[in-house]
Amino acid sequence: MPIQYVVRANVIDIGTDTPTNSDEFLVDTNVWALLVYTRMTSPRAKVAAYSSYVNQALTNGSILRRCGLTFAEIAHLIEKTEREIYQTANPTPRIVTKEFRHNLPIQRANVVSEIQSAWAQIKSMGKAADVMVTDSLTDNSVVRIQTEPVDGYDLFLLEASRLLGVDSILTDDGDYCSVANIRVFTRNRAVIEEASNQGKLVVR
Repeated sequence: MPIQYVVRANVIDIGTDTPTNSDEFLVDTNVWALLVYTRMTSPRAKVAAYSSYVNQALTNGSILRRCGLTFAEIAHLIEKTEREIYQTANPTPRIVTKEFRHNLPIQRANVVSEIQSAWAQIKSMGKAADVMVTDSLTDNSVVRIQTEPVDGYDLFLLEASRLLGVDSILTDDGDYCSVANIRVFTRNRAVIEEASNQGKLVVR
Protein backbone atom coordinates (compact mmCIF):
# COMPACT_ATOMS: atom_id res chain seq x y z
CA MET A 1 0.00 0.00 0.00
CA PRO A 2 1.47 3.41 -0.97
CA ILE A 3 2.21 5.73 1.94
CA GLN A 4 -0.28 8.60 2.06
CA TYR A 5 1.81 11.52 3.25
CA VAL A 6 0.13 14.73 4.35
CA VAL A 7 2.91 17.21 3.68
CA ARG A 8 3.16 20.03 6.22
CA ALA A 9 6.87 20.79 5.91
CA ASN A 10 8.44 22.75 3.10
CA VAL A 11 10.34 20.19 1.02
CA ILE A 12 13.55 20.88 -0.91
CA ASP A 13 14.87 18.38 -3.46
CA ILE A 14 18.61 18.01 -2.84
CA GLY A 15 18.98 16.74 -6.40
CA THR A 16 18.45 20.28 -7.67
CA ASP A 17 19.42 22.39 -4.62
CA THR A 18 22.84 23.86 -3.87
CA PRO A 19 23.76 24.30 -0.19
CA THR A 20 25.27 27.64 0.82
CA ASN A 21 27.43 29.03 3.61
CA SER A 22 24.32 30.38 5.32
CA ASP A 23 22.74 26.92 5.61
CA GLU A 24 22.65 24.96 8.86
CA PHE A 25 21.25 21.44 8.78
CA LEU A 26 20.43 18.93 11.49
CA VAL A 27 21.39 15.67 9.80
CA ASP A 28 19.15 12.68 10.44
CA THR A 29 20.63 9.30 11.37
CA ASN A 30 19.62 7.66 8.10
CA VAL A 31 21.72 10.14 6.11
CA TRP A 32 24.73 9.71 8.40
CA ALA A 33 24.35 5.93 8.03
CA LEU A 34 24.36 6.17 4.23
CA LEU A 35 27.58 8.15 4.40
CA VAL A 36 29.57 6.23 7.01
CA TYR A 37 28.32 2.64 7.14
CA THR A 38 28.76 0.88 3.82
CA ARG A 39 27.52 -2.58 4.82
CA MET A 40 23.83 -1.63 4.63
CA THR A 41 21.95 -2.58 1.50
CA SER A 42 21.20 0.83 -0.02
CA PRO A 43 20.62 1.87 -3.63
CA ARG A 44 23.79 3.37 -5.09
CA ALA A 45 21.89 6.34 -6.49
CA LYS A 46 20.59 7.21 -3.03
CA VAL A 47 24.04 6.99 -1.45
CA ALA A 48 25.51 9.07 -4.27
CA ALA A 49 22.83 11.77 -3.93
CA TYR A 50 23.35 12.32 -0.21
CA SER A 51 27.14 11.99 -0.43
CA SER A 52 27.25 14.61 -3.17
CA TYR A 53 25.02 17.01 -1.26
CA VAL A 54 26.94 16.65 2.00
CA ASN A 55 30.26 17.13 0.20
CA GLN A 56 28.86 20.27 -1.45
CA ALA A 57 27.61 21.51 1.90
CA LEU A 58 31.00 21.04 3.55
CA THR A 59 32.83 22.62 0.60
CA ASN A 60 30.46 25.61 0.52
CA GLY A 61 30.69 26.26 4.26
CA SER A 62 27.32 24.95 5.43
CA ILE A 63 27.04 23.75 9.02
CA LEU A 64 26.10 20.10 9.52
CA ARG A 65 24.80 19.36 12.99
CA ARG A 66 25.13 15.96 14.62
CA CYS A 67 23.07 15.11 17.65
CA GLY A 68 24.37 12.78 20.36
CA LEU A 69 20.99 11.08 20.29
CA THR A 70 22.00 9.78 16.86
CA PHE A 71 24.69 7.62 18.44
CA ALA A 72 22.11 5.36 20.08
CA GLU A 73 20.18 4.96 16.83
CA ILE A 74 23.17 4.29 14.60
CA ALA A 75 24.69 1.87 17.11
CA HIS A 76 21.41 -0.08 17.11
CA LEU A 77 21.27 -0.02 13.30
CA ILE A 78 24.83 -1.28 12.92
CA GLU A 79 24.38 -4.12 15.41
CA LYS A 80 21.11 -5.17 13.75
CA THR A 81 22.66 -5.11 10.27
CA GLU A 82 25.78 -6.99 11.35
CA ARG A 83 23.62 -9.68 12.98
CA GLU A 84 21.57 -10.02 9.79
CA ILE A 85 24.73 -10.31 7.67
CA TYR A 86 26.09 -12.97 10.02
CA GLN A 87 22.77 -14.85 10.04
CA THR A 88 22.64 -14.90 6.24
CA ALA A 89 26.12 -16.40 6.14
CA ASN A 90 25.29 -18.81 8.99
CA PRO A 91 21.58 -19.63 8.61
CA THR A 92 21.46 -22.19 11.40
CA PRO A 93 21.05 -21.99 14.25
CA ARG A 94 18.93 -18.86 14.42
CA ILE A 95 20.75 -16.17 16.43
CA VAL A 96 18.79 -13.61 18.39
CA THR A 97 20.27 -10.23 19.33
CA LYS A 98 21.29 -11.10 22.89
CA GLU A 99 23.06 -14.26 21.71
CA PHE A 100 24.84 -12.35 18.96
CA ARG A 101 25.95 -9.73 21.45
CA HIS A 102 27.20 -12.06 24.21
CA ASN A 103 28.04 -15.43 22.67
CA LEU A 104 30.10 -14.42 19.63
CA PRO A 105 33.04 -12.30 20.84
CA ILE A 106 34.66 -11.95 17.41
CA GLN A 107 31.39 -10.66 15.94
CA ARG A 108 30.93 -8.35 18.92
CA ALA A 109 34.39 -6.90 18.37
CA ASN A 110 33.49 -6.31 14.72
CA VAL A 111 30.26 -4.53 15.70
CA VAL A 112 32.13 -2.30 18.14
CA SER A 113 34.74 -1.47 15.49
CA GLU A 114 32.04 -0.54 12.96
CA ILE A 115 30.27 1.68 15.50
CA GLN A 116 33.50 3.42 16.50
CA SER A 117 34.46 4.03 12.88
CA ALA A 118 31.01 5.35 11.98
CA TRP A 119 30.86 7.74 14.92
CA ALA A 120 34.40 9.03 14.30
CA GLN A 121 33.42 9.87 10.72
CA ILE A 122 30.23 11.60 11.85
CA LYS A 123 32.19 13.64 14.39
CA SER A 124 34.65 14.69 11.70
CA MET A 125 31.88 16.07 9.48
CA GLY A 126 29.30 17.36 11.94
CA LYS A 127 29.25 20.05 14.56
CA ALA A 128 27.89 18.93 17.91
CA ALA A 129 24.30 19.77 18.74
CA ASP A 130 24.37 19.25 22.49
CA VAL A 131 20.88 18.62 23.81
CA MET A 132 19.98 17.23 27.22
CA VAL A 133 17.22 14.63 27.32
CA THR A 134 15.32 16.35 30.10
CA ASP A 135 11.88 15.64 31.49
CA SER A 136 10.62 18.71 29.64
CA LEU A 137 12.01 17.48 26.31
CA THR A 138 10.41 14.09 26.85
CA ASP A 139 7.06 15.64 27.81
CA ASN A 140 7.15 17.77 24.66
CA SER A 141 7.80 14.63 22.62
CA VAL A 142 4.78 12.93 24.21
CA VAL A 143 2.66 15.89 23.11
CA ARG A 144 4.12 15.95 19.60
CA ILE A 145 3.56 12.26 18.94
CA GLN A 146 -0.22 12.85 19.12
CA THR A 147 -0.17 14.95 15.95
CA GLU A 148 3.14 14.14 14.22
CA PRO A 149 3.47 10.57 12.86
CA VAL A 150 7.18 10.05 13.52
CA ASP A 151 9.06 7.56 15.68
CA GLY A 152 10.63 8.13 19.08
CA TYR A 153 14.13 8.84 17.80
CA ASP A 154 12.78 11.45 15.40
CA LEU A 155 10.72 13.12 18.11
CA PHE A 156 13.90 13.73 20.09
CA LEU A 157 15.71 15.05 17.00
CA LEU A 158 12.81 17.38 16.24
CA GLU A 159 12.91 18.69 19.79
CA ALA A 160 16.68 19.12 19.43
CA SER A 161 16.19 21.12 16.23
CA ARG A 162 13.63 23.34 17.94
CA LEU A 163 15.90 24.02 20.90
CA LEU A 164 18.82 24.79 18.58
CA GLY A 165 16.75 27.04 16.34
CA VAL A 166 17.61 24.91 13.30
CA ASP A 167 14.63 24.36 11.01
CA SER A 168 16.43 22.51 8.18
CA ILE A 169 16.49 18.70 8.43
CA LEU A 170 18.57 16.67 5.98
CA THR A 171 16.86 13.30 5.85
CA ASP A 172 15.69 10.42 3.69
CA ASP A 173 12.90 9.63 6.15
CA GLY A 174 9.49 10.51 4.72
CA ASP A 175 7.93 10.89 8.17
CA TYR A 176 9.50 14.32 8.60
CA CYS A 177 7.44 15.79 5.77
CA SER A 178 4.38 15.57 8.02
CA VAL A 179 5.88 18.07 10.50
CA ALA A 180 4.94 21.75 10.15
CA ASN A 181 7.37 24.66 10.44
CA ILE A 182 10.46 22.81 9.27
CA ARG A 183 12.26 22.47 5.94
CA VAL A 184 12.97 18.93 4.78
CA PHE A 185 15.96 18.54 2.48
CA THR A 186 15.65 15.14 0.85
CA ARG A 187 16.03 12.92 -2.18
CA ASN A 188 13.12 10.70 -1.10
CA ARG A 189 11.18 10.50 -4.36
CA ALA A 190 7.81 9.70 -2.79
CA VAL A 191 8.09 12.74 -0.52
CA ILE A 192 9.20 14.99 -3.38
CA GLU A 193 6.30 13.82 -5.53
CA GLU A 194 3.73 14.34 -2.78
CA ALA A 195 5.20 17.72 -1.87
CA SER A 196 4.89 18.78 -5.51
CA ASN A 197 1.29 17.56 -5.69
CA GLN A 198 0.39 19.35 -2.45
CA GLY A 199 2.14 22.63 -3.26
CA LYS A 200 4.87 22.16 -0.64
CA LEU A 201 7.88 21.63 -2.90
CA VAL A 202 10.17 24.65 -2.61
CA VAL A 203 12.89 25.71 -5.03
CA ARG A 204 15.46 28.05 -3.53
